[in-house]
Amino acid sequence: MGLFFDVLSAINNPNQQGSVAQLESIINSMQQVIVSRGIQPSQVQNVMSVLGNVLRPALKQQQSALGSNQFQNLIGQAAGSGMGASGLQLLTPQLQQQIVQTVSQRTGLSPNVIQAALPTLISGVLGLLNMGSTTGSLGSNPLLNSFLDSDRDGNTDMGDVLKFANRFLNPQTA
Repeated sequence: MGLFFDVLSAINNPNQQGSVAQLESIINSMQQVIVSRGIQPSQVQNVMSVLGNVLRPALKQQQSALGSNQFQNLIGQAAGSGMGASGLQLLTPQLQQQIVQTVSQRTGLSPNVIQAALPTLISGVLGLLNMGSTTGSLGSNPLLNSFLDSDRDGNTDMGDVLKFANRFLNPQTA
C-alpha cells in the first residue's frame, strides 16, 4: 500500500504532476483494455502485481544505463504520449516477450491476451510512476524512486495500487 500512498502524496503536492483527474484517466484506460480483452476483474490485481514485478528490474537496469535524469525524462515522454505503444519503446522486443510469457504463466491468461493488453498496461504503469515527477524544472521523482528501490516487501505492488486507486476513485462501490 506504500506505493499508493506515494501516488496520493503526488496528487496532494503542488510541486508534483499527479492529479485526481490523471489517476482517474490512467485507471479507466487500464480497466477498459482489461475488460475488452476478457480479463476477469478477479484476475486484474494479479496481472498488475506480476507486471510490476517483471517491469521493476528492467526499469532499474535502464535507469542505471541512462542515469536518473535522462531516465526520468524518458519515463515522462513515454507517459506523456498517452495510453498505447509508447511505453513499449522502453523495452526490447525480447523483454516484451519475456514479460508476456511470465505474466501468462503466473496468471493463467493466454499470451495473446497479455500481448494485446501490454501496451496500455505498461503505459498505465509509466503514467502512474510519472505522477511523482516534479512540475517545471527537472527534479527527483519520489514515486518512481520508491517503485524502483523496492525490497519486495509488498509496499510497491502495482496490483495493490490499482485496487486502492479504484477504492479511492469509487468509494461507494468499495
